[in-house]
Amino acid sequence: MTGLALLPVDPATTREVTASAGRGGVRRVARVTGMVLAGVVVVVALLLVIHPGTLSPTGPTESTDAILAGPSWAHWFGTDQLGRDLWARVVWGARPVLVASLLGVLAATLAGVTLGIVGGAAPRVLSAVVLRIVDVLLALPVLMIALMIIAIVGAGVWSIVIAVGIAFTPGYARVVATSVRRLRSAEYVEAARMFGESGPRVAARHLLPNLATEIVVLITSGIGWAVLTSTTLSFLGLGVRLPAPDWGTDLSAGATYISTAWWLSTFPGAAITVTIIAANFLGDAIAEALDPRGDRQLRGALRDLGRLRPRRRPRTEQART
Repeated sequence: MTGLALLPVDPATTREVTASAGRGGVRRVARVTGMVLAGVVVVVALLLVIHPGTLSPTGPTESTDAILAGPSWAHWFGTDQLGRDLWARVVWGARPVLVASLLGVLAATLAGVTLGIVGGAAPRVLSAVVLRIVDVLLALPVLMIALMIIAIVGAGVWSIVIAVGIAFTPGYARVVATSVRRLRSAEYVEAARMFGESGPRVAARHLLPNLATEIVVLITSGIGWAVLTSTTLSFLGLGVRLPAPDWGTDLSAGATYISTAWWLSTFPGAAITVTIIAANFLGDAIAEALDPRGDRQLRGALRDLGRLRPRRRPRTEQART
């Protein structure tokens, strides 16, 4: 009876495998934690939009005898020059900001995806015209486009929705057009064209499903910039008007008392900052879930409205090489 010969094991290989397994476990834990925190962000955002009274039973326009009172147990964020509770105004002021930002981003995504597909898959002349118009609009700052739209349609929440939607559309269209140009040379798209499928049918059945990841990350990555744009317009007096609560409007009103009542501008500004950070974190968490291998290039490209990550080759092609 013969014994089994044990092959020698390289210690360096063992350490490499162990380290790789450890990194994989840490990555999985980080991904799960990120998704849980992303869920918390979504729940809080929905609560602020649908029923902010859950977090603040006091109305945002109710006045008290405490005028310009600092933060205390009775008034967590203090009171303003009219005796209104600042915590209530921050909580209730989230609704117009989030609604304007979300609707504006959704409108920009719808228009940008449509223009991007036309610019990336249409015949050469039409594609060139669409992309040149997009390039001209990209040369203008987003805030300048928004101010031009507000000057035409007037101030208000719906005006901010329109302004954000139009201002963000060129960048989204450029991102989608770049992705469509990458996808239209794929074998399944060329095969569909050979079988006689029309351009709109190819876009609906083959291009849009493969753009789902980019579109979802595009939406979440743009919410933070939309919040900054909408609050900037409100700060300039082009959004929600007093006495209605709004972070940008309250931030502007508190600037007059910045030397004597610092909390009037500090807490609305902190709410804007936290919301932008939470929106970026939500975009990263969704991108991480949709891209399990942890490639961050897609998120950075969409956030900067630049090029998309190159397509990975199928495993069969990698095996051949």
